[in-house]
Amino acid sequence: MSWWRRADNPRPVAVAPSLLSADILHLQEEIEAVDAAGADLLHLDIMDGHFVDNLSYGPHVAAAVSAASSLPVDCHLMVDDPATYAPRFVQAGARCVSFHLEVEVDHRALLEEIRRSGARAGLVINPSTALDEKLHRPLLSSCDLFLVMSVHPGYGGQPFDGSVLGKLERLRQWREQDGLDLALEIDGGIDERTAPRAVAAGADILVSGSAFFRQKDYGEMVRRLRGDWSGS
Repeated sequence: MSWWRRADNPRPVAVAPSLLSADILHLQEEIEAVDAAGADLLHLDIMDGHFVDNLSYGPHVAAAVSAASSLPVDCHLMVDDPATYAPRFVQAGARCVSFHLEVEVDHRALLEEIRRSGARAGLVINPSTALDEKLHRPLLSSCDLFLVMSVHPGYGGQPFDGSVLGKLERLRQWREQDGLDLALEIDGGIDERTAPRAVAAGADILVSGSAFFRQKDYGEMVRRLRGDWSGS
């Protein structure tokens, strides 16, 4: 069983609700409801007000979320200084920590540091950043996850940018050719309409925020995102 998919998930696609869109005043209840609905991971968007305009959670929130659920916490660092903050989120209990290709850092060294600390390591690419075979393909051997953003990072509720699906297709091709154990994740505008397109392009993990938390029945939303209409 893949680390990013719960054992009772009947489908190969995982769902990671983004807590940025949850009711922050009732976060524990939201986490419990997401777990009961059958979601596979809890996605945390970490924003520093520099790499993106918005601000969100710190390591203390990640620690509280990790303590409140047995689901893996998947932290997406939208920060200028991931080398400083990645270890703090690992210590807070994050199962996976991802950071952006766009930041100035030794990407491979930080990926390996995250792995040595006991967490899974991931890279993230923005919609406006081209996927470069010479620059980026060699890094995949040090990754456990690669997140393709299908909206500009920093705010929830943006429309899905389908132009990024070619990146997923290329990453899937590289993964198969190089024999990598690499989860492909997509985040931004994911709902029942866009999820099938993302999965067809190669996504293993669907991050859904606004579309997920505006539903009354989280369990039904999990099933729809996975493409499971049987109700099982």
